[in-house]
Amino acid sequence: MSEHDTLQPAPGREPLTPEGADALRAYAARKREQADQVAAVLEDIAANGLPAIDDCVPWEELREAKLAQLHAQRGDVA
Repeated sequence: MSEHDTLQPAPGREPLTPEGADALRAYAARKREQADQVAAVLEDIAANGLPAIDDCVPWEELREAKLAQLHAQRGDVA
């Protein structure tokens, strides 16, 4: 049992199943990790300035690479 299993929902709120609560916590942890990664990049830019344009990849290339990756994983994508 986790520490969260003993908590009761706030008044007027619908309780979640233990599995639903665990899934929600896992999602929150993933989002927190993503936010930490973004924050680290922004802090690096604040400390060191913007990267040289020659070191950057145009967003169109990034988009096409991501779409190709998604297509390989799932088939047709928009």
